[in-house]
Amino acid sequence: MEKHIKFYLTLPFVAIATLALLLVPFVAMQFTTDVQWSLLDFVVAGTLIFGAGSVLVVSLRSAAHIAYRSGIVIAVGTTFLMLFANLAVGLIGSGPNAGNLMYGVSVAVLLAGLYLSKFKSLGMERTMFATALSVLLVGGIALMLKLQNLPGSSVMEVVGVSIFFAVPYIIAGLLFRFVAADRATAH
Repeated sequence: MEKHIKFYLTLPFVAIATLALLLVPFVAMQFTTDVQWSLLDFVVAGTLIFGAGSVLVVSLRSAAHIAYRSGIVIAVGTTFLMLFANLAVGLIGSGPNAGNLMYGVSVAVLLAGLYLSKFKSLGMERTMFATALSVLLVGGIALMLKLQNLPGSSVMEVVGVSIFFAVPYIIAGLLFRFVAADRATAH
């Protein structure tokens, strides 16, 4: 019960941090025309920031092992960055296109894996590896569909983005594997 009380006490701090981060583009808009956010941009960014912060608060409070916590931080940070960058400018080409929508599959793989694993370290390991594989497959499919020919894209960009987002999930998977092995030897 005490953990729930602490969680609800920390939600206002997550909300304040979210508002503080949203002040950056809001203030920038007052001084330059290079930053132009709509109300929808603020709502989406706020939802992503608040959601990621809330997931971190819940996960970090319930995990005692430092490697497990590190894996959570890496997974949440990578997912947040992938979603934010994809929504902001697109990961394949510039702007909205079908290639960028494919990264939704990787998020779906992650969410399904989290649900099925019940946050147990062995299941989390498999979830991170499956998510990394899905990110790499999205890149491979994008290349097969010749999406590197979109404006603002190239083969190197598609490959680089795929590796950039797959590697942290692999690292998180290895951290969860370490936790699972550590717990197995402790019993």
